[in-house]
Amino acid sequence: MMVWIGAPYPDDGPGGALHAAAALWLLSHGVELVRVDTLSGGPAPVGVVPLLLVALPVSLIHRAARDGLNPDTHGRRPRPSPQGAVCAVTLGYLLVAAVIAGYAAGGSPAPDVLSALGHLPLVTLAAALAGVWTARGRPWGPLPGWLPEPLRVRLARTRVAVALRAALAGTLVLAGGGALLVAAGLVWHSAAVQDMFLQLSTVWSGRLAVLLLAAALVPNASVWGAAYALGPGFALGTEATATPLGLTGDPALPPFPLVAAVPAAGPGTVWHGVCLALPLMAALVVAAFVVARAAPRFQDREVAWSIRDTAATALLAAVACGVVTAVLSAAAGGPLGTERLVDFGPLWWLTGPAAFCWITAVAVPVAVTVRIWRVLLARLAGAGTGMGMGVAGVLRSLGVRGKAWRGGRKAKARAATAAAPSAPSALSSAPSASSGAPEPKAPRGSAASRSYDFLPERPPVTATATATVRPAPTGDVGTEDSEQQQIRPDKDQKSTSEENLVAAESVAEQETESECEPESERRSGPAQAPAPPWAAPASPWPEAPGSWGGADHPAAPSAPADSAASTSSTPPGTAKTPGPEESGPGGDRRDGG
Repeated sequence: MMVWIGAPYPDDGPGGALHAAAALWLLSHGVELVRVDTLSGGPAPVGVVPLLLVALPVSLIHRAARDGLNPDTHGRRPRPSPQGAVCAVTLGYLLVAAVIAGYAAGGSPAPDVLSALGHLPLVTLAAALAGVWTARGRPWGPLPGWLPEPLRVRLARTRVAVALRAALAGTLVLAGGGALLVAAGLVWHSAAVQDMFLQLSTVWSGRLAVLLLAAALVPNASVWGAAYALGPGFALGTEATATPLGLTGDPALPPFPLVAAVPAAGPGTVWHGVCLALPLMAALVVAAFVVARAAPRFQDREVAWSIRDTAATALLAAVACGVVTAVLSAAAGGPLGTERLVDFGPLWWLTGPAAFCWITAVAVPVAVTVRIWRVLLARLAGAGTGMGMGVAGVLRSLGVRGKAWRGGRKAKARAATAAAPSAPSALSSAPSASSGAPEPKAPRGSAASRSYDFLPERPPVTATATATVRPAPTGDVGTEDSEQQQIRPDKDQKSTSEENLVAAESVAEQETESECEPESERRSGPAQAPAPPWAAPASPWPEAPGSWGGADHPAAPSAPADSAASTSSTPPGTAKTPGPEESGPGGDRRDGG
């Protein structure tokens, strides 16, 4: 009516506009229209239903049934039963539709009687049932009792719901991909689209009507694109068919912008063959939905479905996808006239089986393969690991990386051990400062054998009794203090618990030192006898930088006898105090201050 009001040169009056509006309302329900005033004089059917127009009445019926089943918050009416809500909405809507169909029958185009009797009740009942199902929370059961028990048992399984969801996802991928193909065709033939749009009308109201009609036919074009990608293509009359292999025959193309996106006549090119990737993607999506439930990620492998159930679910999804695609293909096409325009659009008896074959050939083996792969990886990883963790996760769970890393460290340690005996020690190769002869090899475990260890070590505790140690003087070489130290054990003995603690600590430290030594030295070196319990521990003070007998200087010469006699006169148990010229603990010289 708005288009008729805005038209500068209307052909009919308000009655003709109302008849046209009623005819479009019936067309949005799938009712086929018949044009009487044609150039040939014979009636011409119009069966291409704009699918976007169908969404408006279906949404209204769905909302009416949903709101009718919801309880009244004000308490003005009782809540009806689901059957009552469906009957009330369907019968009331069909009563109004009958009045509109009777009014539209007196004009042109007029509704076809048989089409109206078949499509109006079917669309209304389906939308009402969907509204009641939504009002009840979209439950998957219980199924009606009039269905056979074996069928109800099979439909109530979870695998049926998974297959339906997978089929719906695959169908959406096909429709979305078809819309992208149509958009690409419109961009490729943009010049022809613009010329057709401008030639159909010269006023803004006519161009607006053409634009609205093109927008309503966009879902139809998406289904056409999906049928083109699946292989069967679509018919452009009874004598022409457009497929990825090329456009054959003489097409009967009406002047309309969307029709300009049809490929040119001739064999197909490589770019037309790229469209075959669309059904492949749809099949992979179906397989992904099936595997998500057949072998869920990060779940125990015991919850995985069997191979038979996985394949059956994917096959059922392929059947459902084929059925839905066939229904959409039948709704998206139809006749646009007589003779050559009787068949216009996708051929549903070819498009549905093509979708089933694509999904079956790709989704079933992919779903089964992924299911086997996930279960196998989870089995290799061991108990407590989930499926779908990937090869890297399985290798980490098996510890392959850690073992290889430890093996590399062991190989490097063996190489270093083998090269250690051949390299002479810096201390052993250095000549002695006093005699010029090479210094004898230091005993294992001494400071000289670890000349490259710059970190101070904790002195090992090898005795259970404390001792008083006189620090080594740094004075004359001939003194006996540089060779011998007066050690006197304390008379106070520790308790038995303290002795056990110290002994355990010494054993642990000896084991640590033995582990730090090279492997070859541990094998070939002589075993050391444990220290006697009365042996004195080493001095807790570091050696003075110039002291004899250390790691940096050779041993001092033996002291004369008179020096030894003078030293032995020191009473036992008393420590000698360093003189003014002697170094104290730590090597500091004392000058009497």
